[in-house]
Amino acid sequence: MKALIKRLGVKSLNFFIYIGGVFHLLVSTMFQIFVPPFRRKEFFSQMYKVGVQSLPIVFLVAFFTGMVLALQSAYQLTKMNAQIYISGLVALSMLRELGPVLTALVIAGRVGASITAELGTMKVTEQIDALETLAANPVKYLVVPRFLALCIMLPILTIYADFLGIVGGYLIGVYKLLIGPTIYLQMTYDSLVLKDLFTGLFKSLIFAVIICIISCYEGFRTEGGAEGVGKATTLSVVTSFILIITADCLFTALFYFMFP
Repeated sequence: MKALIKRLGVKSLNFFIYIGGVFHLLVSTMFQIFVPPFRRKEFFSQMYKVGVQSLPIVFLVAFFTGMVLALQSAYQLTKMNAQIYISGLVALSMLRELGPVLTALVIAGRVGASITAELGTMKVTEQIDALETLAANPVKYLVVPRFLALCIMLPILTIYADFLGIVGGYLIGVYKLLIGPTIYLQMTYDSLVLKDLFTGLFKSLIFAVIICIISCYEGFRTEGGAEGVGKATTLSVVTSFILIITADCLFTALFYFMFP
């Protein structure tokens, strides 16, 4: 029993230390955003890596998700002769949930893992220690450009994913279910309000913060050589996934149930 209580205490203590470290990194990053010098070249380079290079995989995920969602919905709705509502179902699902969440998961797996691997490699090869020796703030030098790039590009990628998902549903609805194009588009337009778009974009901004801070924090605390880099990268992706799903559940309940 004593050993069990001891293990629980150690786990709890490590958990709160982890939360404190993540929060400290977040506060330091927010402060360093407004401190010159501003590394514009690195910022645009990170925007290209996060945004432009992610377009193909986001296209595939969002487009086929919209098609699959329309097909699965049609399987049930056609039994009730209600297939006309597929357009609204696909549009609302993409804007509110699937667009932001799937895009964030893709970026966490692709970009978050890359960030952790880069910073982890710098940590184990003592490059971050060298930056501190040269009086360069590692948070300002390494985290801030990635943080800003993710906070700007993830909402843009979310809009891109929303559009592609609706297009995928449109193709199934019009060419497979033979719904009139004008009716499909009108039903899509009538089912959406600005709140649906803005809540999805707000959640994507929160997801961007989660991905960047968790990835950078895991990179900074990497130790143990190449094996440690691999472990940190895996932990970064898993933690980001869990926090993205948790935050999505929280904000969905907040926006649509507590403040409808």
